[in-house]
Amino acid sequence: MIKSRIVITLLIVASASITTLSQPQSSHYWQQHVDYRMDINMNVQTHRFTGTQKLVYTNNSPDTLTKVFYHLYFNAFQPGSMMDMRSLTIEDPDRRVGSRISRLKEDEIGFQHITSLKQDGKAVNHHTEGTILEVSLDQPILPGKKATFDMEFNGQVPLQIRRSGRDNTEGISYSMSQWYPKMVEYDYMGWHANPYIAREFHGVWGDFDVKITIDPTYTIGGTGYLQNADEIGHGYEKKGATVKGSDKPITWHFKAPNVIDFMWAADPDYEHTTAQVPNGPTLHFFYQKNEKTEENWGKLPEQMVKAMQFMSLNFGKYPYEQYSFVQGGDGGMEYPMATLITGNRNFRSLVGVSVHEMIHSWYQGILATNESLFPWMDEGFTSYATSVTMQFLFNPESNENPHTRSQSGYFFMASSGREEPMTTHSDHYASNRSYGVNAYSKGAVFLDQLSYIIGQETFMKGMRNYYNTWKFKHPTSIDFVRIMEKTSGLELDWYLEHFIYTTKQLDYGIKSVIGYGGATYITLERIGEMIMPVDLYVEYNDGSKEIIYVPLRIMRGAKAVEDTEIERTTREPWPWTNPTYTLKLSRNPSEIKNLEIDPSLRMADIERSNNSFSFAENLKEYQDPTR
Repeated sequence: MIKSRIVITLLIVASASITTLSQPQSSHYWQQHVDYRMDINMNVQTHRFTGTQKLVYTNNSPDTLTKVFYHLYFNAFQPGSMMDMRSLTIEDPDRRVGSRISRLKEDEIGFQHITSLKQDGKAVNHHTEGTILEVSLDQPILPGKKATFDMEFNGQVPLQIRRSGRDNTEGISYSMSQWYPKMVEYDYMGWHANPYIAREFHGVWGDFDVKITIDPTYTIGGTGYLQNADEIGHGYEKKGATVKGSDKPITWHFKAPNVIDFMWAADPDYEHTTAQVPNGPTLHFFYQKNEKTEENWGKLPEQMVKAMQFMSLNFGKYPYEQYSFVQGGDGGMEYPMATLITGNRNFRSLVGVSVHEMIHSWYQGILATNESLFPWMDEGFTSYATSVTMQFLFNPESNENPHTRSQSGYFFMASSGREEPMTTHSDHYASNRSYGVNAYSKGAVFLDQLSYIIGQETFMKGMRNYYNTWKFKHPTSIDFVRIMEKTSGLELDWYLEHFIYTTKQLDYGIKSVIGYGGATYITLERIGEMIMPVDLYVEYNDGSKEIIYVPLRIMRGAKAVEDTEIERTTREPWPWTNPTYTLKLSRNPSEIKNLEIDPSLRMADIERSNNSFSFAENLKEYQDPTR
């Protein structure tokens, strides 16, 4: 077993080498910018709200814009919507959605209505199609120029079904995600005005200044820094927000700098606690205290402090001063500086969902990939880091591969005959299961296997380089692979092209072992279409071991030695066109105990039974005929 393979400790620190990759590699990179100011009035009796929004939009693209688009996510929660129809017709609907949207009553649906919209003071034409508002501009927005949009809108919070809504199954009043008219992202591919059918998001980087007026008995937690704690009588040190006995609504004022979205949740029964991460952010916890939650949420802060420290040291420093764990929603969902999670869980489950959603701060909240196109770069990378972090928290001495569960999910789909390429748009997968396996399981396997290709230490250095190079931007799969190429000195385009662009599967085996002239000739075989370098472990009867490393010729190099306790020999590279590869060991077969391809189990080999060979079981057949 490669000892450096699995255990990642707090001794690993962010390498100074990241400074050489401190900027995106393309000189042509650009991204748009938004500056939101919103003032919202929430009526907790009708579950309706009115709002104003001033949005300063900066066109940093080289293009002249004649239209803009907004997302109106709450419109998805209406009978007959695209989300409703997709749930009713897909073969394996999300059980949280099912047919629930189709049965919503008028006072249970969600909606967002735009009552006024002006560009730089002049009214503009606009119309709504489902969850998208299309706006014809009064004046084009030229490259490098800004436009100010003033909007008045109103909405109704839907009964909680998927992520957003009111009165979730645990009794949380408001889970306010995807709640405001949100400018659609425009990037190198153009506008991403995709209808909302319950999958993923893509947001514009910007600053938020949000005021929320609500009944004084409610406590609010979510994205952003509270600006007026003393004014509203809620210093986030104690529960109870009523100002001097007043029953008048109070206004909560939040600011969130350099984020891609803004979420908030509100409930009159929230308990609020905090924990300070040494040299890091303040962690906030909002939950309803009851028999199910009191003990587990009381123990949660200690674990989350450790998790935040671990992630910051090993994967890149968390950049904000605050992070909030908020009970709400329908499972777990990430947002900038906060998460919504269901809270009536056992302790291990509560820690698991909290760790996973917190880690999304790295791979969506800060590395804001387009989740619709690259969900595996968010969910998969988060799943990988979650497994490593959970192992650190609960079983730090283990040398076991923490990603075997992700492998099992991938192997199941690979053997089903229904695997789809990971380039499939999130909304267009044939099944929810196919999407889930690709985004979560195969995405994590992609990283685990990459650590096999370039070496664990190099891989972790590359993950930090990636984070520090592309934070607060929108990296793509190519951007990630280029960082890993620069870090490792190896060519890796073949790996992206095989494992992500196709459904080619990996299957290597030991085809034959022949003794001749006092030597042993081992023939390795590539059975599947996926190509991969090979670590062949050799164990001798005298207790000694060695590693025979066979890189791919297409890699143009070799990974660094991982296990310094076992001698490694690097052989001639394997041309991927050759289905077999024969190597010679200058020892008789009778001296050899076992052979095994990749005992670290990082290769996503769909048939592991042919990866090993025991001489004790096959001694007669493989005796040297010249002896």
